[in-house]
Amino acid sequence: MKVAVFSTKTYDRQFLSAANSPIQHELVFFEPRLNRDTAILAAGFPAVCVFVHDQVDAPTLKILASGGTRLIVLRCAGFNNVDLTATAELGITVVRVPAYSPYGVAEHAVGLILSLNRKIHRAYNRVREGNFSLEGLLGFNLYGRTVGIIGTGKIGLILASIMKGFGCHILAYDVYRNPEIEALGGSYVELGEIFANSDIISLHCPLTPETHHLIGSDAIAKMKPGMMIINTSRGALINTQAVIEGLKSGQIGYLGVDVYEQESELFFEDLSDEIIQDDVFQHLTTFPNVLITGHQAFFTADALRNIADTTLANMTDFEQARPCANEIRTQPQP
Repeated sequence: MKVAVFSTKTYDRQFLSAANSPIQHELVFFEPRLNRDTAILAAGFPAVCVFVHDQVDAPTLKILASGGTRLIVLRCAGFNNVDLTATAELGITVVRVPAYSPYGVAEHAVGLILSLNRKIHRAYNRVREGNFSLEGLLGFNLYGRTVGIIGTGKIGLILASIMKGFGCHILAYDVYRNPEIEALGGSYVELGEIFANSDIISLHCPLTPETHHLIGSDAIAKMKPGMMIINTSRGALINTQAVIEGLKSGQIGYLGVDVYEQESELFFEDLSDEIIQDDVFQHLTTFPNVLITGHQAFFTADALRNIADTTLANMTDFEQARPCANEIRTQPQP
């Protein structure tokens, strides 16, 4: 099957090509992101492969459909960038990779926790400059601290297991309880108790209307002064401006994020020679107790291999008219 692959970097080409070697789909790689301006590139392609920041909205989908596209292949888990009502109306199938890097994401969250706590990123820069002073590098023992985990699917469960190994107490919140959390000795509580009693809060839930800006001024006011917030899930779970106010007041003592609510204009690109116009993001980077990474929590060789294998398998299922377990099903609106 002929597939237009958008938003491709060298690593995408490497892993997708390797996974495709025994299958022999016709993959055509495009570096630009998919949107209503670039959709014309996919004319004549029955399938289009996209990533998290491609704009698969109704106008884009109409252009794709008019060019013969009948399949949208997401090489990621999230699909909030796809207008599922429009895909249903146009008869376009949508498939995704539901899970590919739970260990990688959980381990990255732990890396942010350790780096922020022990100021490893700051110590690294000091030592390179010949500064071996310990002033300002004071941390705290993780042993005995309370970690609040919001979202206890695969990633949240793995993080709970790792933090339990450090000797932490685990508080958890999720709409659906995971019995493995309780088997670890974790306790499910209401959000208010997570906010009030956690030394560290780590977010691992999907972005929905209910979770949008879950961490805002009201939630921050309930938290322990000087606590730590970690977000490796979705940027808009956090109200960035409210968090900045919390950092300025000292209510938030540490912030580690791998995602940002306006990241689509920034992440995955080299902007080192440009003036970044996002004043809120720039303000966030000025705090010494903030650590930001550019949506790399998933980025391991294991994950990229899993993404590529599942993506190619999804394409093959569609081509051979087989049921695909990773299809996102929806109904057109009346």
